[in-house]
Amino acid sequence: MKKLATMMALGLALAAGAPAIAHESPARHGGIVKSAGDLSFELVNKEGRTTLYVDDHGKAVATADATGTLTVLKGTQKSETALAPGADNTLVAKNAVALEAGNKVVARVTLPGKQPVSVRFAVK
Repeated sequence: MKKLATMMALGLALAAGAPAIAHESPARHGGIVKSAGDLSFELVNKEGRTTLYVDDHGKAVATADATGTLTVLKGTQKSETALAPGADNTLVAKNAVALEAGNKVVARVTLPGKQPVSVRFAVK
């Protein structure tokens, strides 16, 4: 009976963690991937240019009419920049953004016909 209870507890623990693991996509562009709602967002900062890639279960989401903001928190300092539609499934920061280890980043994205989505990143 003890063995059955242990196995059931282990099964429930694995099942509870599975949805979160299954929805998170791998980083395709060398950035940080986080999920919010039904979407995956990859934050990429290369050569002073910050780009946010938007996917829905591995499929690119068109961002042609999307809007958004990117807020960077560095200790007590806060900076914000607008996100503009880029090519295909990207939103690009309008201003240069310096991301450093320890920064917290919040992206707020509104896709056409959908409710705004906020996604949080921790830069390592």
